[in-house]
Amino acid sequence: MSKVCAICGKGRSAGKNVSHSNRHTVRSFNANVHKTKLEVDGKAENVYVCTRCMRTLNKEN
Repeated sequence: MSKVCAICGKGRSAGKNVSHSNRHTVRSFNANVHKTKLEVDGKAENVYVCTRCMRTLNKEN
């Protein structure tokens, strides 16, 4: 099962490996998500959040 960011919905995406002889095979790129504790509807929950969203959440105004 692929993990998806709880905030932006970023998840697995597809691409291709390309060898030196230019043969293409399908591969997948997983999102860089981490399990973090966030306050959701007033209570703390463990959710998966991508690093881009973590940076935005930690940003000071």
